[in-house]
Amino acid sequence: MLATLAAMAPHTLLLAAPRGFCAGVDRAVLIVDKALEAYGAPVYVRHEIVHNKHVVESLRRKGAIFVEDETEVPEGAVIVFSAHGSPPDAYANSQRLGHTLIDATCPLVTKVHHEARRHARDGRDLVLIGHAGHQEVIGTMGQAPASTTLVETPEDVDTLDLDIAADLAYITQTTLSLDETRAVVDRLRQRFPQLRQPKSDDICYATQNRQDAVKQLAERCDLILVVGSQTSSNSKRLVEVSRDRTVPAHLVDEAAEIDPAWLEGVEVVGLTSGASAPEVLVEEVVDWFRARGTDHVDTLVVVDEDVEFSLPSNLARKLRGGAEDQAVASA
Repeated sequence: MLATLAAMAPHTLLLAAPRGFCAGVDRAVLIVDKALEAYGAPVYVRHEIVHNKHVVESLRRKGAIFVEDETEVPEGAVIVFSAHGSPPDAYANSQRLGHTLIDATCPLVTKVHHEARRHARDGRDLVLIGHAGHQEVIGTMGQAPASTTLVETPEDVDTLDLDIAADLAYITQTTLSLDETRAVVDRLRQRFPQLRQPKSDDICYATQNRQDAVKQLAERCDLILVVGSQTSSNSKRLVEVSRDRTVPAHLVDEAAEIDPAWLEGVEVVGLTSGASAPEVLVEEVVDWFRARGTDHVDTLVVVDEDVEFSLPSNLARKLRGGAEDQAVASA
């Protein structure tokens, strides 16, 4: 049996760097942890804090309660809004219900929200490039619903009922593939020569870095595995980036989902993870390969990330106040 496993084991496992948690996800998970510390359980969370079932289950065990709508949360309770962003009416509902609201929206998503509201104030039509039904898209559409049209593909651009001379701008979902976004933007520019673009790219730095890492993995690997949940848009994009380069790729939530049949004839496996996948799941995959006889585990470093986002001010004040109270009590 051990000989059979060793025969199927790839020679090398090549880890992408960077991979896993981005600064926005790291901040969002920390916010829920710190809210539980500051206020005690339960703390309600509007939508999954990030799109990873292991993260969600871990926080649920600590006392987080996940809901799809803020109106499900009792009056006066503590609620955290997820990293994906929420529409304005959700904030209004929470205010009406007297919630203590802690906003974990990724600052890069907040930037896109500001752009949407600015264009609407200036009277422009707005095109949002994104995937219908994704939580981030729902939140962004809510910023300027009367002015915003969603498109997913270049073909969607052809059906836009807008004047060629319209004062038109575009924004994008932050977790898209740059390649698929570029095709839609090119078609928009063909139809609307006066199209306004964002002052800086809406695709988040972490999404870009992880896609760049997969592109480099694809040059050296026979197969790429992406650790992440099926609900994670950025994780699914990583699989697509690999397949676009004719390298087979699979999305797995954990090591147990790896099909040994994928490894037949494979010498080098690339391993990465989506921006919402915890590193412990990557380590389990590494252990899975080592147990089967893979004896070389290397890292391909594409770029170093050093981005950090601060906690929301109201949560930071609460934590400082609790620390000051403990200091006084122990004095």
